[in-house]
Amino acid sequence: MSGEETKNEVFTVTEMGDVAAEKAAISADKKECRYELYVQPCLAELFGTSLFVFVGCASVVGNVGIGAIQPAVAHGLALGVLIMVLGQISGGHFNPAVSLSVYLCGGMKLVLLLPYILAQLAGGMIGAGLTKAMYTSSIYDASLGGAFNVAGDLGRTTLAEAVMTLILTMVVCMAAVNSRTRTPVAPFCIGLTVTANILAGGTLSGACMNPARAFGPAVAANHWEHHWVYWVGPTCGALLTSSFIRLMLGDHKTRVVLK
Repeated sequence: MSGEETKNEVFTVTEMGDVAAEKAAISADKKECRYELYVQPCLAELFGTSLFVFVGCASVVGNVGIGAIQPAVAHGLALGVLIMVLGQISGGHFNPAVSLSVYLCGGMKLVLLLPYILAQLAGGMIGAGLTKAMYTSSIYDASLGGAFNVAGDLGRTTLAEAVMTLILTMVVCMAAVNSRTRTPVAPFCIGLTVTANILAGGTLSGACMNPARAFGPAVAANHWEHHWVYWVGPTCGALLTSSFIRLMLGDHKTRVVLK
């Protein structure tokens, strides 16, 4: 009898140990999943926006050519590469207007929207700060550190930002979110769209299309004149994109009418 009791006790203790280990593994998996679902995407947005804004500001400050070719190519290439590298972690937004349109089109959770935007704004400040630290004050001040300066009519500038952001967010949502039109070359398409928009509207509004890209250099250079234009215009463009996709262009799951 004592031998049987000993075997039963050993079996019971071993079984309890296995259950405890399994529970610990499940708990570790849950913590890892929470990190990958909520923390890691925000870090990717912070890191990606920092690099994007740094390249964008540096291309403006160090522009040795005439016109917008150098900034246009630099912005487009940097964005396309960063989306390819970090897109599987966070979606590769790096832009509050893009995050807003993606959320409204059903491409991300509401709980991530505000953290994404805060991470993008912080990344914009980091990227602009790196640019300021890299260049001499005379070269940096001559171009306002890559900050945007409204030279023309405020209404037309805001309209230009809205239209160009509409084009950008439409490409993002249709190429990366909408299931019927999703494509693996979305990063390439998005980068080319940014390049085309800067070439088309760079002389009019600077072709910002990104409040984080405007906010970071504004903080670093302390240049806030008509800064609101680069929030209102892109936000309106993102809202228009969401309306068009939800009402007309989205797939069966995305559309709210004409099911």
